[in-house]
Amino acid sequence: MHTYLLKFYLTLSVAGLSLSFSTPAFAQTRSLAEIGALQNDIRLTTLIDGAKKEGEVTVYMAHPSMPLINAAFTKKYGIKVNAWRAGSEAILQRVVTEARGGRNEVDLVENNAPEMEALHQEKLLQEMKSPYVSTLMPQGVPAHKAWVGVSIDIFTLGYNTQKIKKEDLPKTWADLLNPRWKGMLGVEAEDHAWFAYVLQALGEEKGSKLFKEMVATNTITARKGHSLLAQLVASGEVPLAFSLYAWGVDQLKDKGAPIERFYIGDPIAQFQGLGVLKKAAHPYAAVLFYDFMLTEGQAIMSKSYAVATSNQYDQAVKAVNMKFIDPVTAIDLNEKRQKIYQDIFIKRLP
Repeated sequence: MHTYLLKFYLTLSVAGLSLSFSTPAFAQTRSLAEIGALQNDIRLTTLIDGAKKEGEVTVYMAHPSMPLINAAFTKKYGIKVNAWRAGSEAILQRVVTEARGGRNEVDLVENNAPEMEALHQEKLLQEMKSPYVSTLMPQGVPAHKAWVGVSIDIFTLGYNTQKIKKEDLPKTWADLLNPRWKGMLGVEAEDHAWFAYVLQALGEEKGSKLFKEMVATNTITARKGHSLLAQLVASGEVPLAFSLYAWGVDQLKDKGAPIERFYIGDPIAQFQGLGVLKKAAHPYAAVLFYDFMLTEGQAIMSKSYAVATSNQYDQAVKAVNMKFIDPVTAIDLNEKRQKIYQDIFIKRLP
């Protein structure tokens, strides 16, 4: 197991994480693998019949559009969705801790791609052979199919339009070395995977030197949480931030906030993934929700500021040359990337 996962798991207590979700009251006649491999008309009828007998499904989720999908699923099938939303690391911690404690309460997980890949490497996710996987963009479907990408988070720079004029925006990272930006810059406190791709484009040695000089000259505020950082940009407390989610900026802008987004270089992005737990307590409802997420859920995401991975939606956005964060590499190089990020943005702060 990777050491960065161990530091999450071994320091957590199972106490206090219990949820009172019931288990199905009827005997299962098929394994989860068999249920997930059903095809043709028998798939939907079998899933609905089994899910209605189970009566509920439990989802741990990270994306803000998920409550809308949960509500639509319940409205269509009459099946209750027990939902718990948290940050990506907290979700990963909870799933692994519960699994190690033999508490198989969660059925599906929706989370960032690196955390989903970590769950796959822990052998907690079941391969799904849904007919709807073929409708998704291929970049978001790992060969193992233990999880699939259901939306795309695009990293963007954002600025307060009342504090900064569009014509004054930096066109390169080097432009931010100018002392005029002193006290105006911010970054999300844990976006080391994003930053690794920024350094890759600049050259690691050259890029590291540039950002160290930037911090020394102008200081950079580091705040945990993309939504919080976007709100600070909108309020003017942090006039320009590096690593925001595009959907977060767009939401605030549509509410009337003085915030806009822009890019330096090619956009960097990562998938939000969905997977079914091997020991799902509600296997029929889990697979039914999985299929719903890959079909009607995609339309809901697309209408809720997210970029859906279905080939039916958001084609103009996906036509941009995005650089996708590789989740396997993100796990393998996590400690190294985290150290670089800490050394540049956190430890050097006054």
